Amino acid sequence: MLFDVVLTPAEIDHLPEQDLASTVCIVFDVLRATSSMVTGLAHGVEEIRPVCTIEEALALRGEWPGAVLGGERFGDRIEGFDLGNSPQEYCREGLRRVVTTTTNGTVALRACEGAREVWTGALLNMAALEERLRQTAPERITLVCAGTFRELALEDALAAGMLVSAFPEAQLTDAARLARAIYLEHRDHIPAALRLAKNGQALLAHGRGGDVEWCARVSRFPVVGLMREGVVRKG
Repeated sequence: MLFDVVLTPAEIDHLPEQDLASTVCIVFDVLRATSSMVTGLAHGVEEIRPVCTIEEALALRGEWPGAVLGGERFGDRIEGFDLGNSPQEYCREGLRRVVTTTTNGTVALRACEGAREVWTGALLNMAALEERLRQTAPERITLVCAGTFRELALEDALAAGMLVSAFPEAQLTDAARLARAIYLEHRDHIPAALRLAKNGQALLAHGRGGDVEWCARVSRFPVVGLMREGVVRKG
């Protein structure tokens, strides 16, 4: 088992050019896109379609019966959309189908479409990710950190490093070793690390500290989202 980690959006840009046919990609956008997806799947959402642009989302609303629109730009709910990007919004009763577009997370998911499998990762489902990896034992795993705009995001690297650290027997690339080192530095104070991160600071400044605390919870939900043909469902 070989772990690699994609740390920045610049690296994500090149994923569609790579041969990922034998690779399991796990996408982390801890604050907040993949945490919202994991939360939604744990609360009855059946299908989530991540798209890259607002225009794609609007077009799909009419084509996908019963779908609501979710997502954000600059952290705020997109005008005319039903949901923002808060995981707590994805607990809403009766929510079944969501089309979502976010600044980084949905772009990262779509960039991995050529992979053998694409999973949604978060701190919230860490134990479920570990268990599924042990069950399936893929030869190559690429952990994709969605980032903040064009920069590395501390919380995504930390989550990737936590998963890497659960497999001490695995082979690691240098990027995977770096992610593991970031996790080991912060493992005893994970909520504080998320509050320290750039994304965490922005959310706190806009009164969204509850989202930061929610996303910092480790292994709360025993679900893994699996993306097939552009749709994320409970795997």
